[in-house]
Amino acid sequence: MAPIDIKHLAAGHRAFFATGATKDLAFRLTQLRVLRKALTDNEDAIFHALKEDLNKPAFEAYGGETAIVIHEIDQALRHLRCWSKPRRVSTPLAYFPARSFIYPVPYGVALIIGPWNFPVQLMLAPLVGALAAGNCAVLKPSITAPHTSRIITKLIKENFDPAYVSIIEGGAETAQALLEERFDYIFFTGGVSTGKLVMAAAAKHLTPVTLELGGKNACIVDADTPLDIAARRIVFGKFFNAGQSCVAVDYVLADRRIKQALLSQILKYTIEFYGEDASRSPDFARIVNEHHVDRLRGLLHAGDILIGGGSDRAGRYIAPTVIDGITGSEPIMEDEIFGPLLPVIAYDDLTGAIEFVNRRPRALALYFFSRNKERQERVLAETASGGGCINDTVVHFTVPGLPFGGIGDSGIGSYHGKASFDAFTHERSIIRNGFLVDVFLRYPPYHNHLKWIRKLF
Repeated sequence: MAPIDIKHLAAGHRAFFATGATKDLAFRLTQLRVLRKALTDNEDAIFHALKEDLNKPAFEAYGGETAIVIHEIDQALRHLRCWSKPRRVSTPLAYFPARSFIYPVPYGVALIIGPWNFPVQLMLAPLVGALAAGNCAVLKPSITAPHTSRIITKLIKENFDPAYVSIIEGGAETAQALLEERFDYIFFTGGVSTGKLVMAAAAKHLTPVTLELGGKNACIVDADTPLDIAARRIVFGKFFNAGQSCVAVDYVLADRRIKQALLSQILKYTIEFYGEDASRSPDFARIVNEHHVDRLRGLLHAGDILIGGGSDRAGRYIAPTVIDGITGSEPIMEDEIFGPLLPVIAYDDLTGAIEFVNRRPRALALYFFSRNKERQERVLAETASGGGCINDTVVHFTVPGLPFGGIGDSGIGSYHGKASFDAFTHERSIIRNGFLVDVFLRYPPYHNHLKWIRKLF
């Protein structure tokens, strides 16, 4: 296949944007409906591709991928007329009879770079925001999930004018070439190290960015927690998509008084969900490639494995694994695990648990289980994360009314629902004045105008 001329591609998008077509509300609504229909019409093919790439069960393919995108589209279709209207704000009396407005306008041409772990949702949910806001878009899916990349490429090419929405498959060299081009907005989902490279490239053109990264998401379990329910939600939040999620529980901090009881419940539900041999379970995903299998195997040399630990490199399988005896200094506690390995660590008091979390870079999510409202508020007040849940895990990610994004090392900016529209929108501030009245107090010579101006402001 001949190499793509990225400069020519970008110029084509700029020319299309310059026509003003993408700013038309009817056009935007139509294109969102096109995307929705393309998703529903190709659902079986998408599920098959996700099965090939990640052995993703249909339930997880729907609940974690297509349903979220469709819900995002439906939100935009329902509210876009309101979101797109200019908003009037108050104007100081000194400028009478002027009126002040905020006009939501698109940036222009957006570059969206997606990851491999949720290759449909994390590619197309940002696209919903870009199109709703009136932008053109260039998509770069991850070739680490090749089957899904191909089906998304087919979907985009068959349904959109390539000058409006285009998609480019390729590896790191393709991403690098795209980042050398000037775009009006960049939306990246992926790892911290690559996120820094994206931001550095964007800085050369002063391009605004959204970076959706990750981190070590802590789950703190208080002594007064109903352990049966907590364990069920922790196991779900850890092993969904085989732990390959930016909001997955990365490690558990359990009050020492209930740690063993919690571990027993976690082991119970791991077996109940996936069976004694999870490799036979139709509900347990696979690791995306052999490189990541090797990486995860390398993290199994510390602590005491209570369940799991098995692997099959050729089958890209790592068993759901629970690890005790971790102190916090082991390699498994250094970086985001991004796989089905769950360390469980004891803490003696909540102060110590909070300090343990705060010694690490700010994560994308924090989870706290407790009946005690004061302790809930204390954890929220004394820690920082992109988002999280009280008495649950991961589900905050699926609520369109909650802006989703990171803080510090876990990212910059947010999206979902109206926040997706806002992410790809510049708020243009405009004063509209007339000619009937002109306040002479602002013009020289000023004489004693200052005292009157003070009153008017």
